[in-house]
Amino acid sequence: MRGLLYIWLMVLLVLSTALSAGAQAQTVKKPEGRYASIIVDADNLDVIHARQIDEIRYPASLTKVMTLYLTFDALNAGTLKLDSQLKVSRTAASVSPTKLGLRTGQTISVDDLINAVAVRSANDAAVVLAEHLSGSEDAFAFQMTAKARSLGMSKTTFKTANGLPHPEQVTTARDMAKLANAILVNHRRHYHYFGIESFRYNGRTYRNTNGLLHDREDVDGFKTGFTRASGYNLIVSAQRDGRRLIAVVLGGASGSSRNSHMSDLVERGFDVMGVKPQVIMVAQTPENVKPAPKKTLQIIRLRGPKTISNNVIKASTQTTIVDPWSVQLGLFADAQAAQAHLNSVTLLPELSKAKPEVQKRGTQYVARMRHLSAQSARDACKALEKSRYGCLVIAPSS
Repeated sequence: MRGLLYIWLMVLLVLSTALSAGAQAQTVKKPEGRYASIIVDADNLDVIHARQIDEIRYPASLTKVMTLYLTFDALNAGTLKLDSQLKVSRTAASVSPTKLGLRTGQTISVDDLINAVAVRSANDAAVVLAEHLSGSEDAFAFQMTAKARSLGMSKTTFKTANGLPHPEQVTTARDMAKLANAILVNHRRHYHYFGIESFRYNGRTYRNTNGLLHDREDVDGFKTGFTRASGYNLIVSAQRDGRRLIAVVLGGASGSSRNSHMSDLVERGFDVMGVKPQVIMVAQTPENVKPAPKKTLQIIRLRGPKTISNNVIKASTQTTIVDPWSVQLGLFADAQAAQAHLNSVTLLPELSKAKPEVQKRGTQYVARMRHLSAQSARDACKALEKSRYGCLVIAPSS
């Protein structure tokens, strides 16, 4: 009897171990592919192009957008300053490239660290920021994931501050678009870091890894990423005629093909949004060199598709203005916080006739000032940004 009981106990132990292992395996869903893409109208967050946007993917260095988001949080809270000098740990100095080549024990300013992360995509700089803000990279990654959840990024988990490979560090194209939008809305005055084409440090000039910043006038920011597992990733934000879009491409086959595809998506997005193609002024050529062209203005569609694919939501042909211009002041976890923020905004002359509004968007609340003219909205944002408030101009919908 004892022998039989022992056998049954061993069977139960094996089964329970197998079930436990299976449960653990299900907690981490690995990507089953690499490609995904999304275009979002940044004015209203309408998704106007979607390919596998909720499928799990590896973020690679797109991770650094969240690293900088938390850095900007600290700057806004006053717990960190741009001229603060942070010490480089042995752990930070020893991370794998791409890196700035920081040495153990040296100090570097927060401003240089932000530039290194946004422009150079420096892994060592990201770890320096993480360790200063949270004590360790592991603790910082936990904080990154918590922030992701608060921003509605439900399928994203962070395990490193720089995006170096980790099997449990995953995201989706939709979540990356949410993160980019959160930067634009909540950290607008720091967004320029993602659009810096180059910066100098320690006698060297580093060129931004985002090639579209150099090739397209309408693209003004965001981030590249690459690992062998993720493929070539890219987030861009582009603005044309007062309208802005956010586009994400994950899993590109190469940097050049990814950039070409992204350029197509930017054109497609603006086309769907009803924004005209880019207008490029062509300078007159001196007569003694070459006859001057008959036309000095050309309208050029950069890699624009002839047709819109079925998965793109086509823009409405309605031309009546539904909403006037407005300014968006932030995303908040609850309606009371959003209203309190609206109440804290100084009543500028440009906002004297504006209508404050708190609007629910998913699990968050948007604070806006509506019923503005185009010029008043732009002037109001300029004044608000000078007063350390985040602000985003919202064009009218048609």
